[in-house]
Amino acid sequence: MLKLTDAKDMVLEIVQHDPLFVVIQNSSLEEILYNDGYLAHIEVANYYSTSEVAGWFEITDAMLRYYIKPFEQYIFDNATNSPNTNIRLNLPAILRLRMILLLKDEYRVKGLKLLLGIDDNGQLIKHQITATTMGSDDLVNKVDVLGNVLQQMIQTGLFNIFPNEEREVLQVTINQDFLAQKIQLVSSESNLQVEKIQKETAELKHENENLQKQISELQERSVKDIVQKIRERHIENEIVSTLRTEALQQFAVENKAGFFRKTFRSSQIEMEKEQFVLNYISKHLEERLEVALNNYYGE
Repeated sequence: MLKLTDAKDMVLEIVQHDPLFVVIQNSSLEEILYNDGYLAHIEVANYYSTSEVAGWFEITDAMLRYYIKPFEQYIFDNATNSPNTNIRLNLPAILRLRMILLLKDEYRVKGLKLLLGIDDNGQLIKHQITATTMGSDDLVNKVDVLGNVLQQMIQTGLFNIFPNEEREVLQVTINQDFLAQKIQLVSSESNLQVEKIQKETAELKHENENLQKQISELQERSVKDIVQKIRERHIENEIVSTLRTEALQQFAVENKAGFFRKTFRSSQIEMEKEQFVLNYISKHLEERLEVALNNYYGE
């Protein structure tokens, strides 16, 4: 049996440059990735069926294949010919699939595609992101860069920055008083120097416009992610409600009771009914949810 440190080193060697590991790194999910029970017995050179892998992750074979389909090029390392029904997975493919399953509840299929740079046709459209010891993802890096630029702009004194409550964004304008003072200081210098200052001001203004645009895009993406998660939760609630109604109807048909049975066994009947409803929902929820998600994502 592999020791914990051996399993961790083996996994880290494979996933350290993976874009999904960037998200998982330094979170509670990272320890799950290292401590899966199958790692103690797996042979690195072997390939395993989807039913074996599904058993390790305690999900159905159908659900495992559902999450393989949109990410085939990523899971199978940019394979030009994606596998069909006879899918076999080696350890790197299993680890990539495991990271998808660990992140699926938070990011869903569309969010994972964005992280991986996969287009609507399932094609990888950008290179993988290299994981760092800081564990920051691409979005966090962008925010850090934009924050540094904004800080430098503030320090120049050339801009007034204040929140626009109506549009819920930061409003940046030129500090006219500051600019006038600077122009006065250099009025004795040559026209060439004045033109240089004006050019630099125009460049800073253009940089500010780009900064505002990128901030707006980040805010818009965040709102869309929230709406998407609410919609998916609503779909799940609708399915559970429908299944409960179906179960109650079926229980009523299959368990017609006489007057005395209803009178003296009402508590027992209620317990049986609730158990029947729970079993019915448990049996059908996964299948219904898979169909609804497929319809929702248009896949």
